[in-house]
Amino acid sequence: MLKPKSKILCKNGPVWALGGMSGTSVDGVDAAMILTDGEQIFEFGNSAYLPYSKDERAMLLSAMGKWPQDRETPFAAEIVEISHVKAFEPFLAADPHVDLIGFHGQTLAHDPHGQGTHQAGDGRILAQALGVPVVWDFRTSDVEMGGQGAPLAPFFHFACAKWIKATDPVVFLNLGGVGNVTWVDPAYASPTDIGALLAFDTGPANAPIDDFVRREFSQNYDKNGDIAAKGVANQAIVDRVLKDVYFSKIPPKSLDRNSFQKIPDLIEGLDKYDAVSTLTKICADSVAKATPFFPKPPVAYYVCGGGRKNKTLMSMLEETLSGHVCDVNDLGLDGDMLEAQAFAYLAVRVARGLPTSAPSTTGVAAPVGGGFVSHPSRINS
Repeated sequence: MLKPKSKILCKNGPVWALGGMSGTSVDGVDAAMILTDGEQIFEFGNSAYLPYSKDERAMLLSAMGKWPQDRETPFAAEIVEISHVKAFEPFLAADPHVDLIGFHGQTLAHDPHGQGTHQAGDGRILAQALGVPVVWDFRTSDVEMGGQGAPLAPFFHFACAKWIKATDPVVFLNLGGVGNVTWVDPAYASPTDIGALLAFDTGPANAPIDDFVRREFSQNYDKNGDIAAKGVANQAIVDRVLKDVYFSKIPPKSLDRNSFQKIPDLIEGLDKYDAVSTLTKICADSVAKATPFFPKPPVAYYVCGGGRKNKTLMSMLEETLSGHVCDVNDLGLDGDMLEAQAFAYLAVRVARGLPTSAPSTTGVAAPVGGGFVSHPSRINS
């Protein structure tokens, strides 16, 4: 297993970690606490959400697809760093016993077999500003070892399956800007066991819907799926999108937010409501397209991320998937904060030298524990 670039020794037993996530929907920063030893979940703590301003979001969206050398990157990174400091500070003021912070940053570009992966934001700056060790740059080591660098939440999903006492295979379906699935068999003892996990990106999810709704309806997203419910999906367009080679590619596999740039051209000329319905159906059918890859049929799909609040999308999923489809909140989990909690959990794993991804989750050659650890008193760690 590849060791982290720097390692801190946490006290024995569970520790409180604070995680942050700014996802591909680029709506704001999720922050959440979790008590964990990096293997088991002991308790979920407080959480909070800090939305980006209109100008901040516009700047981040304009930086999508950019790499470290591009001129937009420093401005985007500054927004990400300042916003995370603002989101994290109240936690530190309320609870001085935060042992560790997991900082994902904002993914601007993802090309694992080309230029690599790029998350804007420097954890060293956060460590100095907040006075707490920060684990960051979770994806680079995985990509350097031939992995996709995504998705990274599966090890946490495995812990969640144990926490809810699942006994049969289940799927955690995250619908953010991009959709991804984690198939979990909780019969296994560890997420690194062969057969315990399979994870990959399913296809476009909220990103193309949000972009269209923002442009045509002056809304940030399709609240409750109300716009899609007023339209009729064009199945011919849906089927055309799903003929893309990506959907038949054997996982693990991953996508960038802008991987399907032809979709806007395909829906050009459709009624606005039909267009949103079509984009929503593309998301639902792309999830169904993923199911043949599962080792065993799951008994349930636990939906997390913003997409679970889209009633039209949830109805489409129920129609297309075999197995119970439900909001992950129904299990006592927080579908808005699962990814922030995941990076808190992964931060503890990195600090303790445990792997954060494996061949069945990212396609990496061997289990990898990636990430840098930056200390407030040692800025070059």
